[in-house]
Amino acid sequence: MITFVLLKKSIKLPTDNRQMELQGIKQRFGIIGNDAALNRALDIAAQVAPTDISVLVIGESGVGKENIPQVIHALSARKHGPYIAVNCGAIPEGTIDSELFGHEKGSFTGANETRKGYFEVADKGTIFLDEVAELPLGTQVRLLRVLESKEFMKVGSSKVQKTDVRVVAATNVNVAKAVREGRFREDLYYRLNTVQINMPPLRERGDDIILLFRKFATDFAEKYNMPVIRLDDSGRHVALTYRWPGNVRQLRNITEQVSIIEQQREITGEILMKYLPDYKEDTHPAIVPAHQAGNADFASEREILYKVLFDMKNDIAELKKEMKDLIGGGASQIRDNDDAVYIPQDDDYSQYVTISDHTIVPSIHTAKVDNIHHDSVIDSHEIHSSDSLSLTESEYNLIKKALERHNGKRKAAAQELGISERTLYRKLKEYNITR
Repeated sequence: MITFVLLKKSIKLPTDNRQMELQGIKQRFGIIGNDAALNRALDIAAQVAPTDISVLVIGESGVGKENIPQVIHALSARKHGPYIAVNCGAIPEGTIDSELFGHEKGSFTGANETRKGYFEVADKGTIFLDEVAELPLGTQVRLLRVLESKEFMKVGSSKVQKTDVRVVAATNVNVAKAVREGRFREDLYYRLNTVQINMPPLRERGDDIILLFRKFATDFAEKYNMPVIRLDDSGRHVALTYRWPGNVRQLRNITEQVSIIEQQREITGEILMKYLPDYKEDTHPAIVPAHQAGNADFASEREILYKVLFDMKNDIAELKKEMKDLIGGGASQIRDNDDAVYIPQDDDYSQYVTISDHTIVPSIHTAKVDNIHHDSVIDSHEIHSSDSLSLTESEYNLIKKALERHNGKRKAAAQELGISERTLYRKLKEYNITR
């Protein structure tokens, strides 16, 4: 007797099919990025595409919301039907109903012939309503009827028409808030929001910013027949720390500007900031663990404390000015010729302030501010604390270190300190700092 022994060989099956599908979608539609939130949005779009349910895309202006309805349409059974994108915010209120649903000849002044609307033209296809929250309330009623019964009437007509349209809507406003304020119908919101897809802002996508910059830089180099621009380390830092209020659209426009205008192909942070007029570095002291202190901007805990006191002086000056405006110039508590402002100790306040994970310093409870001038943010006066640290000394050290960090460049040092160059120049003369 011959016995056959069958050995079961383990076969490794592909376990990352979803990731491969997502990469295929990105390549097909030119979507750049590996952010988890972006992948989640595309994954949901792919899953709902075979159905006919309504989708509401939420995201800031410029994040690429228009990509989602294109993905949904291309992966649906309607892919051979028409696809129409409508910017609801760009159509005047007086003509929006005619644009969407059509009109009969003579229904209003200028209606010289019968016209089909987008919902009639997009039959058997998909219609993308961008900025849907901008629709007038009357138009919202008509849209709700189309979504619920697939019926509509042209402007100036009493004939009901049928349409088979998949609706994908998008907005950059808080629709729930608009509902509470009566600017958007609640029933329409829930009808559109069967499935919600959230597109992340660019500032939350991390290294996707650099990937997009490289893609745009390559595209514009080919378009204008010039060498590709690249970001150095400081340029990447600026790109990653900027808020990008215009998101991907703004990044693309700025990359094009830099590609055309700059002769230097290695783009530094200083060069990039010229195209970001609202870029601001965080001037508050960094709260970092002690083991990371060597890599921080403020390398010592004492320097961090200097910065805390430096900012405190500015806050006290602003507080006195605001209290004068609030109470009035004639109030006895705060007078124009007051020599000092006192901050009383409150037993309920915390006795200590944590500067880092491993350093605790006493909190400052009582402060005396002398000779506050309203035309200056920084003046020479004292803040008395439990360790008798002079704020004048703190200013001197902080200004000197800022200049050292920026190799004597006053403009950069003033930006780090959060003061004007004029104020910094005055302080340099006051403290006899020659660098």
